[in-house]
Amino acid sequence: MNKSSKIYIAGHRGMVGSAVWRALESKGYTNLIGKTSAELDLRNQQAVTDFYNQEKPEVVIDAAAKVGGILANNDFPYQFLMENMQIQNNLINGAHKGGIEKFIFLGSSCIYPKFAQQPLKEEYLLTGSLEPTNEWYAIAKITGVKACQAIRKQYNKEYVSLMPTNLYGSFDNFNLKSSHVLPAMLRKFHEAKINKHSEVTLWGSGTPMREFLFVDDMAEAVVFALENNLPEYLYNVGTGKDITIKELAETIQNVIGHQGNILWDASKPDGTPRKLMDVSKMKEIGWHYTTELEDGIRKTYQWFLENIETIKEIKLKK
Repeated sequence: MNKSSKIYIAGHRGMVGSAVWRALESKGYTNLIGKTSAELDLRNQQAVTDFYNQEKPEVVIDAAAKVGGILANNDFPYQFLMENMQIQNNLINGAHKGGIEKFIFLGSSCIYPKFAQQPLKEEYLLTGSLEPTNEWYAIAKITGVKACQAIRKQYNKEYVSLMPTNLYGSFDNFNLKSSHVLPAMLRKFHEAKINKHSEVTLWGSGTPMREFLFVDDMAEAVVFALENNLPEYLYNVGTGKDITIKELAETIQNVIGHQGNILWDASKPDGTPRKLMDVSKMKEIGWHYTTELEDGIRKTYQWFLENIETIKEIKLKK
């Protein structure tokens, strides 16, 4: 891999894709390609094929996906299943047919069984039933992992899958109807703070345990996969440490400076009881995270404050 290699980042405007773009630029890569959804509909097979034929990228990083939290997954199961399969199938198959030798597929820790032994090892894939609240998204991502594995096995190409834990950071989704737990909490505590420190109601019991990785660390893992030959088809990417949702809430509350009460609505679903990644495989080949949770939350909140007027679907009263 050299700094002038043509690299296509699918989903370059999203949280992960934009972080990967920034990381590559900072390391001197000069030939990056990105297309907005208006310019290239990744669900359209012919459009993706035409794009590959025209641009001829040497590497593809697939950070494109239809994503959301428990509510969004529950309300739109067909879209989360079908659109994600369309996006990744078009990208993977098009890359393979176009002779592209290196493909980095990004998934999610939700591919693992709901009650799998903790921490989650890569070999636990397909050993049990999934979490029902996001199984549609998980099944789509599993098919992407297996497609890359099949190409790797049959054609000996460097198609590798990276499964990140819960990500957060700049350009996150702060829409309360579709966001994940950390950005949703950050927005709720911020709004409560400017509303005279009003109380904050959060879903569930607060007892589930979750692991969180700062998105810029995830981007560094992608760059690592780009610059090295990874010997296996699937790698977990995370910190290897988790905290309870209650501890997360208290950390965010402290960072933001909210002084009101926290109420827990136990009638709402908790999701998977625990989801901790075993990241030993990435560590063994030389990659490790660098940003601790509280520091990452501070950076994310600073970005939120700086972009509060332009963040999509956020119109907060000052």
